[in-house]
Amino acid sequence: MRLPLYLALLGLAAGPAVAADRPNLVFLFADDQRHDALGCVQKEQGDKGRFPWFQTPSMDRLAAEGGRFRNAFVVNALCSPSRACFLTGRYSHANGIYNNRTPFPADAVTHASLLRKTGYATAYVGKWHMGSQADRPGFDWVASFTGQSVYTDAPFLVNGTAERAPEWTDDRSAGYAIRFLEKDRPKDKPFLLVVGFKAPHGPFAPPERLKDKFAGAKARAVPNLDVAPGFNPDLGKNVKPPAGDEVDVNLNYYRCIAGVDENVGKILDALDRLKLAEDTVVVYSSDNGFYQGEHGLADKRSGYDESLRIPFLVRCLKWWPGVKGVVRDEMVLNIDLAPTLLDLAGVAVPKEMHGKSLKSLLSGDKPKDASLFRSSFFYEYFRENGGAAGAGTNPGGFNTPTLTAVRTPTHKLLRYADNADWTEVFDLVADPFETKNLARDPAHADLRKKLEAEHDRLAKELAYVVPADVPKTAAPPRPAPAAGWVLDYDFTKDAGEQVRDASGQGSHGTAKNAALVDGHDKAKAREFKGDGVIEVTRTEGLNCAGVPFTVEVTLKAEGKGGVILARGGATNGFALFLKDGVPTFAVRNAGKATTAAGKGSVVGKWVKLTATLAGDGKMTLAVDDAAVGEAKAGLLPREPNDGMQVGADLASPVDAAAAKEKFAGRIERVRVHRGPLPGK
Repeated sequence: MRLPLYLALLGLAAGPAVAADRPNLVFLFADDQRHDALGCVQKEQGDKGRFPWFQTPSMDRLAAEGGRFRNAFVVNALCSPSRACFLTGRYSHANGIYNNRTPFPADAVTHASLLRKTGYATAYVGKWHMGSQADRPGFDWVASFTGQSVYTDAPFLVNGTAERAPEWTDDRSAGYAIRFLEKDRPKDKPFLLVVGFKAPHGPFAPPERLKDKFAGAKARAVPNLDVAPGFNPDLGKNVKPPAGDEVDVNLNYYRCIAGVDENVGKILDALDRLKLAEDTVVVYSSDNGFYQGEHGLADKRSGYDESLRIPFLVRCLKWWPGVKGVVRDEMVLNIDLAPTLLDLAGVAVPKEMHGKSLKSLLSGDKPKDASLFRSSFFYEYFRENGGAAGAGTNPGGFNTPTLTAVRTPTHKLLRYADNADWTEVFDLVADPFETKNLARDPAHADLRKKLEAEHDRLAKELAYVVPADVPKTAAPPRPAPAAGWVLDYDFTKDAGEQVRDASGQGSHGTAKNAALVDGHDKAKAREFKGDGVIEVTRTEGLNCAGVPFTVEVTLKAEGKGGVILARGGATNGFALFLKDGVPTFAVRNAGKATTAAGKGSVVGKWVKLTATLAGDGKMTLAVDDAAVGEAKAGLLPREPNDGMQVGADLASPVDAAAAKEKFAGRIERVRVHRGPLPGK
């Protein structure tokens, strides 16, 4: 792409010079907002809309003052991978972020890094979610938090300084974004501001002011609610067809989006107040779609349109003059964001980027054929560690198998890497809800052949590969032991940040700010000073759904609070923590919290804490093998979404109050036993 003459003369491709008419760029995006969770889309769909009562006035304002891309998709429907695609303009297999655990490379080429090199001030606010990564490569000004964090009182790190406040997290993100716009942005530079909202990701906790919004509303039924996914036909046996035209829906999901909408409005108002609106391009989108019961599914990941499609709104008041309320039908992708922002700023788009600039579409002229911009696109998803795909799986996402797809404006092919029998072909014109698989229909053999040829062409063009560490799904995963130790950290064979598991189950860990030190009686330990954590690798053995388990930790606490070990979150999970120096064991079962607490402080002395959830649901907490507390909770109904950490609870917390405090002290031994202990 040739640079405009004025940019070439200023040397902007290589230096920090600034042109006065380069646009400011604001990218706002939600987490898990499906494409039709917009008031303007529901209004457009009329009696075919699932949620006709839903309203998003601020997002609708963006669409009315600019335009909406009706056919916007992601190329990987998972949080971290999609975020990396937005940043790099490249597919997951190429940019290296194909799961939710991997930190984003510090040297990656992104729209932010390139814009910063050419004179832009860059700021990142809110949710980042690349493993437990603390830095934000490519951004100068940062107000963000680690991982999923929490919906209220999230621990933001603001340019290196920790800040907490008892407010809804996305309210605070909007506040930090406005602070950057009003006070902290350099006034002599154009700027890039990216705001990642946490909502509406589970556990779907709206702000108190919206807790009753849409009360009593239901969703309209659609034809695929009782149609099982092709990779799990047995799921259909558990899905009942809807009785009538309406079904219950998770209203907190929509209340969370309503909260995001309010904060989008605050940022738009700030741009107006600061007289920046005319000179600022605003883009609004989401990292992926989300199922609301379609195909019997929740979550996202798989290749049906409810998972792939996202909102995509663009307002360019100065660069899109006279255009208001335009709706475009071209297929656009999340990988198109980076080339578009660069193109609008007059920065050369690297040839390595897979996406296409949308700048040519930012006009009121409707093309005769929308497919001229893009006639097909490739989709990929790589299975994460979790249960096996196939019979008996739950409707969450961890069991979704590795898959690829090709989608055209009219048809779709879904391929599953480890089972050719699951292949699906859909006619999206005749069957927009993807209810009838044509893959084995002789009458559509030519269609399948054409789609497979296009799939293979795109895969070759993109140099598609499956990363070596992606688990397979055709063969069952390594079975978890019926009863046995599934994690054993004694730290004797550790090297640096690598924590070795001696149980044989591969539950190794990564220590951050938890130095290897001496314990007592010539043992080794990890020292935590309030900011340390060990991230535990998710393994089959650590799946404690439906079975008893025991957690055993030997430690010497120096502080009175903090999480010692946690797995899961506000829906399902467990945590062992200190409260005023007293050990406490908490279990979350389908959202209900139950605790068993000790009777005295254990601070300042070496103790062994043992927390057990027995087969009858009884919780027991022991100090040095002497029982000190018990309660009744029930076994966990399903595997927790969140992983396990030692020394912190970084994701959706099992106990929010405990997660706020940071554990300080030395931990000498950590063990987890799956199944009943011998002799118990």
